[in-house]
Amino acid sequence: MPLDHERLVVYQRAIEFVAWADQFMESANLKGEIRSQLDRASISAPLNIAEGNGKFSIRDRIRFLDIAYGSTLECAACLDVSCAKGAATTGRIEAGKVLIEEIVNRLVRLRESLEGRLSDAESSPRVREKGSEEWFSLADLEALY
Repeated sequence: MPLDHERLVVYQRAIEFVAWADQFMESANLKGEIRSQLDRASISAPLNIAEGNGKFSIRDRIRFLDIAYGSTLECAACLDVSCAKGAATTGRIEAGKVLIEEIVNRLVRLRESLEGRLSDAESSPRVREKGSEEWFSLADLEALY
């Protein structure tokens, strides 16, 4: 049975990007700081999505989604830098940018959904809409949007 974070589409896309980035770094023969930055940032996104999903406080969840968002944008910048340095072409990074765009969009929507449900009374790994007795995990909320 998968863990809650494994059911999140945004987590699955972030894992896909890690695999894509690894292949890209090898084929583009990236070296040094840009390789290190892209490697660390690509790994940071799914790790923070997973860790945030396990937090009981909605505020903590949002904080970890914000970190994942920043790491994802850092990946986009790393791809741009690799083009600027002549290690890749814009055509070569297009597939990675498409994944990044989807991850960013999903993180923003998930964050907005959590902010809409934020209240001091709700501090559990699951959330519910005001006035409802039904509780949702982050995967359930993501599926709604």
